Amino acid sequence: MEMSFHEEIESLKLGDGEVFHGEGILAVTKALLQSGVAYVGGYQGAPVSHLLDVMVQARPYLDELGVHVEACTNEASAAAMLGASINYPARGAVTWKSIVGTNVASDALSYLSTAGVLGGALIVAGEDYGEGASIALERTHAMAMKSSMWLLDPRPNLPTIVRMVEKAFELSEASNSPVVMELRIRACHLRGSFVARDNRAPAVSTRRRLEGPPAFDYARLSHPPETFRQEKLKADVRLPAARRFVHEHGLNEVFEGTESGVGLICQGGLYNNLMRALQMLGLADNFGNSRLPILALNAVYPLVPEEITGFCAGKRAVLLLEEGMPEFIEQDIATTLRRAAEQPGLRDIGQTRLHGKDMLLLAGEYTSEVIVRGLARFLGEHAAHLDTSSGARWLEAVAGSRSRAGELLGDPLPVRPPTFCVGCPERPVFAAMKLVWREIGEPHVSADIGCHAFATFEPFSQGNSILGYGMSLASAAGVGPMMSGRTMSIMGDGGFWHNGFLSGVASNLLNRGDGVLVIMKNGYASATGTQELISSPDEGEKALAREKSAVHTDRTIENTLRGAGVKWLRNVYTYRVGEMAKTLREAFTTNERGLKVIVAEAECQLERQRRIRPILAGLLRSGRRVVRTRFGVDEDVCSGDHSCIRLSGCPSLTIKAASDPLKVDPVAHVNNGCVGCGLCGEVAHAAILCPSFFRAEIVQNPGAWDRFLARARGTLIGWLQPA
Repeated sequence: MEMSFHEEIESLKLGDGEVFHGEGILAVTKALLQSGVAYVGGYQGAPVSHLLDVMVQARPYLDELGVHVEACTNEASAAAMLGASINYPARGAVTWKSIVGTNVASDALSYLSTAGVLGGALIVAGEDYGEGASIALERTHAMAMKSSMWLLDPRPNLPTIVRMVEKAFELSEASNSPVVMELRIRACHLRGSFVARDNRAPAVSTRRRLEGPPAFDYARLSHPPETFRQEKLKADVRLPAARRFVHEHGLNEVFEGTESGVGLICQGGLYNNLMRALQMLGLADNFGNSRLPILALNAVYPLVPEEITGFCAGKRAVLLLEEGMPEFIEQDIATTLRRAAEQPGLRDIGQTRLHGKDMLLLAGEYTSEVIVRGLARFLGEHAAHLDTSSGARWLEAVAGSRSRAGELLGDPLPVRPPTFCVGCPERPVFAAMKLVWREIGEPHVSADIGCHAFATFEPFSQGNSILGYGMSLASAAGVGPMMSGRTMSIMGDGGFWHNGFLSGVASNLLNRGDGVLVIMKNGYASATGTQELISSPDEGEKALAREKSAVHTDRTIENTLRGAGVKWLRNVYTYRVGEMAKTLREAFTTNERGLKVIVAEAECQLERQRRIRPILAGLLRSGRRVVRTRFGVDEDVCSGDHSCIRLSGCPSLTIKAASDPLKVDPVAHVNNGCVGCGLCGEVAHAAILCPSFFRAEIVQNPGAWDRFLARARGTLIGWLQPA
């Protein structure tokens, strides 16, 4: 990975009393070290990728503390690492993107939570939910409830997040249960500060090794008949212990207000959005002082009944802000209030009205705009004396801005979907696919999680299903036998190692499937920040790829496929569109039965640019000759058909008005974002388009020979062109 986290690593070394400044996820990383964590593992995924990225690059410093760090091949292997805390007093933390990552890890988490832990076990889950989500909009809450793991949702400010990390280990040890801490995108990337403490060297670590295993104890195994006793322990011992810890240590926070007749309960992660909404309604100031009392649930599971009844007592109504469906917290609180109303001395609590999804959206992200509408409705019914007109005016202003934007940009507003990076090596593959489909017809395409999922957008619009990371070939298993032609599956090298080899390739070979699989081998798990894989190129291979514009010498994926029994296997350099189209055509038309695999290989362009830009900048500063390749369009030749754009979709290939007044249509144009990958020219050649593209070499710090050639070429061109 070419991205450097040098500054972030230095912030991990801050000592007692020093002030940490940075992002939320980096504060979590520092808090882990302050808590005496012994081992850290995980699988990359937004919004928590930085946690593992920083830890991996900080290994020399972590070795001094004795902290073991491991980049896992998937979330299941990360969750299994926490097995170290079952028998030993070692604190462990793992991280991944949720909810899909939690689904992958579910087996290990079930066994872990059933067996219970001795050392603190913490899962830091990036809750990728809402408008900025890139996965299925589901919640970690269901998994926590199902497996009796306690769930924290910290209020988004750094001191609270750090405290929750430290308390999570204590909660885990006090209740012998794993703890999940979910962090939304806004919590991970908000910036702030907190007063640091010294990092703690773990009691059990790579520098303080265990003498040997403990005495055999069957009770530590999640296996019948012990599982029946463990189930009772969850309900009779661990759950009460967790509730007691949450209450005694004040994990949940109450913010008093002057309006005692009504109250608000919110997930901790929604607190900042709630405060913004209250400000818009004129019910809170910029310093977090609210006129309405608020119970912020930093621990959303388990809830503490005494805290719920204590907050609701004496109030006419309470509004719960719970993002997503089903409404787990609302159901829990409703049950708590109903049971409390049947107890002597608490019967008045039966008069407290509980509102939630009836006042707010059933599903979707609770933005400040959504919360303002819900609060206005709630207060209009239960606190009509409060003036909320400022909120109405703000909503009108928001609607006005949206309306004006619609008038300027068209109604409905144009969507802005994500797309491949400029020069991405995966775009040529989909361009080749479009060319081949013109000849043989379009097949069923099983898409996958990763950069290649962008091909589901225009101009490619290819993909009939997405069912999980590395699951494309497996998802074609039911379709293939019913199709008259072969199906196509697409996965990346990250997806191949994550799940694709076992769930897809091995299953297909076992069942003698006959389909086509394209593996995008760009060298990294690119979509999550270009983390390295077992098949990532080393420094020597990177240099070779840069010099020869060829595929890497690593053949780990190809050797694995051959060893598993794949007979039809091709490796194609992705930027050679014609060769790729020929190989695809062969795969779909050959009489040979069995799985056909095309390894489409070229290094991730983003990673390549990160590496070569500082090198080129250094050469320029030293006055050395630098040659950059650029492509362009001769507008005199361009016909304005724009087939090149429809086939490549490159963001640097756009249109502009023709300088020739006789040309009505705009002409194609390559802007300054071009990285010189050559796709536009390759597509034009493979599709037999107009010859308007040209390749140019830009020479910086030219030598005498370069200047002579430039003058000679200029003179010759001048002779050939009419005056």
